[in-house]
Order: sequence, then structure tokens, then C-alpha cells
Amino acid sequence: MIEDVQVIPLKRIPDERGTILHMLRTDAPHFIQFGEIYFTTIYKGAIKGWHRHREITLNYACVFGRIKLVLYDEREGSPTYGKLMEIFLGPDNYSLVVVPPELWSGFKGMSEPYSIVANCCTHTHDSRRTTRLDPFDRHIPYDWALKNR
Repeated sequence: MIEDVQVIPLKRIPDERGTILHMLRTDAPHFIQFGEIYFTTIYKGAIKGWHRHREITLNYACVFGRIKLVLYDEREGSPTYGKLMEIFLGPDNYSLVVVPPELWSGFKGMSEPYSIVANCCTHTHDSRRTTRLDPFDRHIPYDWALKNR
């Protein structure tokens, strides 16, 4: 685990009509504030990242398909400085991942034809306060290739 990252299992309520997928409530202990919510699609094998936000706390949930979310801690003074964290999100792990500011994050699509990720973040996006890196930049010591374990 990386310091200050939270992985919170989410409630699914299925019935004969479909399924309610909970994500975030204002009365949840991990709720900070509302900035904006958006949904992004990602195709199988595609990578979105790396990015790092100065003030934004991200609240990610994969509501359709499956992704591999990767976090990297480069925060000065953090007890987990230099650590990587992989989290697989989807139907087998329907969870909310709370990503604090200043962590590098990226994710890879794992499902055909695509996956849908929801992000209910604490601030509206401002590209001037976001740092981006190519997903294959060696600054972050991570290999996005399939790992046969």
C-alpha cells in the first residue's frame, strides 16, 4: 500500500431490473468535497497516464469492464516514497480508490471492447496544476506489459 491511499469496497445492489452501483456519498468518512465528476472510457490495452495533480484528490471506480490502476509515490517525506501500487478494479473488485494529491497515477484498460472509469474528484480539473508524463517514461519505474504470474 501507499501512504494515504484508501481502497474502499463498494456496495452493489442487484435485482431483476439491473444493478445499483454505489460510489461516493457526502456522509462517507472518506468524502472530502465535490469538485466535478466525469466518466472516461479506455480501450483494452490502452494506457491513460501518467498524471499528477497538485490539489485534487481522485475518487476512482471502474463501473464497466476492468482496469489496472497504478500509483507511484514521489512525495518528499512520505514513508512510502518510491513505492508502486497496482490495483485491479472491475466486477471482481468493485471498489473506490481514493488517491491523494501529488501521487502519480495511470491506468490500463483490461476489457473488450472498453472499460468505463468514474472519477468524482475534489476540485475541477485545471491542466495548469497537473503534471503529465508519457506512460513509458522511465522516470517512473513501472512496466505496463502483461505479467504472467
